Amino acid sequence: MQKIVITFLLGFSMILGNMTSLEANEREPLESFGNYFDGFQGTFVLYDESRELYTIYNPEQSLKRLTPCSSSKIYNALIGLETGVIADENFVIQWDGTPQPMAMWEKDQTLASAISGSVVWYYKEFIHQVGKERAQWYYDEMDYGNRDISGGQVFVDPKGDPFWIRSSLKINAIEQVDLLTKLYKYDLPFSERNIEIVKKCIVLSDKDGIVFSGKTGSGSENGKYIVGWFVGSIEKDGKRYNFATNIEGTDGASGGKARGISIEILKDMGLLN
Repeated sequence: MQKIVITFLLGFSMILGNMTSLEANEREPLESFGNYFDGFQGTFVLYDESRELYTIYNPEQSLKRLTPCSSSKIYNALIGLETGVIADENFVIQWDGTPQPMAMWEKDQTLASAISGSVVWYYKEFIHQVGKERAQWYYDEMDYGNRDISGGQVFVDPKGDPFWIRSSLKINAIEQVDLLTKLYKYDLPFSERNIEIVKKCIVLSDKDGIVFSGKTGSGSENGKYIVGWFVGSIEKDGKRYNFATNIEGTDGASGGKARGISIEILKDMGLLN
């Protein structure tokens, strides 16, 4: 028999079973989505803002903190904007000619293109200009995961390893959803103007009355993807649903794979067409 664990988050109780939801004292068993995670250790967390209802697949994994990889670009972008290092989504940083792992990175970038293309060098450059002290203040104020940005050398050298990719910074899926909920409620230490800029940059599609937003993150080792994230939000029928998916594996656990899993689950739940 599967063990059921009860915990509390943001004032709401959650039953942590294979795939369950809880609203106040209501327990609503749901169909398992484990088949979507075949070959990976992973979790899916969704929060229905209007019903204050969480849906969780693999609750144990949902509490495991992992490197956020490029999913943290949402919040690093906000830090860059709020400190004035970046003016807006059209702010250009010139490529210095250093060979990059992807051809699309080998050109000048704006904040908008750097978010959509997960351009690491762009983020390294501006977060270096932000500086460690200011960046740490924002991570503390956001209560972002373990808030540890001590890893890497990006604050010493803009070409150094970043703290958000397989380094010191860690966050779990429930914390990712919590942050997204605060983001869309303007309950983070950033101006409404800057939050709107970043929200616009992460919109993936806006059609048929559904606004679908998200950001991937991938972590690799020895050329193999071992950690993948996809975090985001759906606006449909005047309601918002914030979600996070992560996967771990020996290979193939990329942000793109996490995105594909998320889309299939969201379709199965009737939230995407």
